[in-house]
Amino acid sequence: MEWMALVLFACVCGVLLFGYPVALTLAGVSLIFAGIGALVGGFDASYLTAMPNRLFGIVSNETLIAVPLFVFMGVMLEKSKVAESLLVAMAALLGKYRSGMAVSVVLVGMLLAASTGIVGATVVTMGLLSLPSMLNRGYSPAFATGAICATGTLGQIIPPSIALILLGDVLSSAYQKAQLSMGIFSPDSVSVGDLFVGALVPGLLLVVLYLVYVMVVGMKSGKSEDVATNIDAPAAEPASEESEQSLFSALVPPLLLIIVVLGSILAGFATPTEAAGVGASGALLLAAFKKQLSLAQLKVVTMDTTRMTAMVFMILIGASVFSLVFRGFGGEELIHGFLTELPGGVFGAMLVVMLVVFALGFILDFIEITFVVVPIVAPVLLAMGVDPVWLGIMLALNLQTSFLTPPFGFALFYLRGVAPPTILTSDIYRGVVPFIIIQIVLLIGLAIWPELATWLPETLYS
Repeated sequence: MEWMALVLFACVCGVLLFGYPVALTLAGVSLIFAGIGALVGGFDASYLTAMPNRLFGIVSNETLIAVPLFVFMGVMLEKSKVAESLLVAMAALLGKYRSGMAVSVVLVGMLLAASTGIVGATVVTMGLLSLPSMLNRGYSPAFATGAICATGTLGQIIPPSIALILLGDVLSSAYQKAQLSMGIFSPDSVSVGDLFVGALVPGLLLVVLYLVYVMVVGMKSGKSEDVATNIDAPAAEPASEESEQSLFSALVPPLLLIIVVLGSILAGFATPTEAAGVGASGALLLAAFKKQLSLAQLKVVTMDTTRMTAMVFMILIGASVFSLVFRGFGGEELIHGFLTELPGGVFGAMLVVMLVVFALGFILDFIEITFVVVPIVAPVLLAMGVDPVWLGIMLALNLQTSFLTPPFGFALFYLRGVAPPTILTSDIYRGVVPFIIIQIVLLIGLAIWPELATWLPETLYS
């Protein structure tokens, strides 16, 4: 009955395409298959008795406490107009340069990724603030929308990232499981902090590649409809001392918050969960400093945080039901046998997993892939000797493309919702293609040089 595990996975993906809620789809389809399997004698219902312990483990997981705290920090910073202040000040400073507005979008996107880490909020904010300005300055719709969507997804790889927190929790369990399967009964651990440190170099490299691309595009103005044309009209005024002071006042507060949150994790002074608490408190103080904090504002931020946190935990609960049923049908043994027997050994197994994750990114969100696919394949890869930090960063970069790949890339939907009617959906799709290629190039580079992800953690924690 191992083939039932594959049918279960296919049915879950199929039902998700019809737009049903992810958490209910994962749990509901799995329980239907479990019932059918129990009736025909192909599923041992005792597997489901582990569900109460799974649920208790989810709600008592200290690592996952960082999720609502970082979400609160991100939403509060977004509502306090940090992005607006940064973008206006940066555009005023760099507006006199060729491709200055595009460079501003990338730099502000990087800072927002390190301070908020919420893709939807970043893309919507940047779309509302910068898209009209970019179009007025002569940028093509495809290039402008592509740059905004791509930089909005930097929050997936630049810490503190919700994706890295969820991946870190899943990989921690998978790493312990892999070591126990190899007879190592005092297993090493991999933490969210390890992934944060490992993601710094690849994340900054991705920003550099984005900057190189937008600057090269600016230099080639007028040669293609996909590039920025007539980029110097209307000409921006040279940066004044007032604009520089405005940039300083807009940049320093969030930068200090980033340094405190990430610095405490990198220096080993705090765990990611503790740093998330500091970040949430800092975001409150920053909002109060900017006179953007009120009871009504706090209520909106709290409600948004609650909704997003509930969604994550509900999906995690549904994924737990799915994993138990998948295991009950012998799916884990099937995947283990398939990956270990592939030609090319570790390289072949890793290549297949990366291709599958990339393909699933066209139809599934990163949360579903993290909770459904990663727990299945990660223990096998880790048991084959793959470094857990490198695997986590590879998966994070790969999952980042799921926000950009048509037709279901969430960043594309976020921008489509705030873009003017003159912007065609096809423009957005064409605009993100070069940035997807850049991410794939970095992914290949990380595969060739794993030290890009592993060097900094080994240096800091050796």
